[in-house]
Amino acid sequence: MARQQLETAAENLRTASDATTDEASSRLDDLADQLDDLAARESGPDHGRLARIQSALADLEDGVSTEAGEDIDDADDAINGYRETIEGGV
Repeated sequence: MARQQLETAAENLRTASDATTDEASSRLDDLADQLDDLAARESGPDHGRLARIQSALADLEDGVSTEAGEDIDDADDAINGYRETIEGGV
């Protein structure tokens, strides 16, 4: 069962990755892969797993261009949208 918000977040991170270089690009691709994997799993991720991804995004955002930062913000918003649908809410 696909989770559209997580897929959208992964797409945003791939776009951000294209606008960066080196380590940040690699890390964004890794996080996008993780979100794609979580979106495809039968059981969805919990708040803790998503919070760790969002924490990594916050760390990366400081060192990227404004354009990439906007894509990271969009991904973070999509993750928050998904988190609002799971028990315990944000």
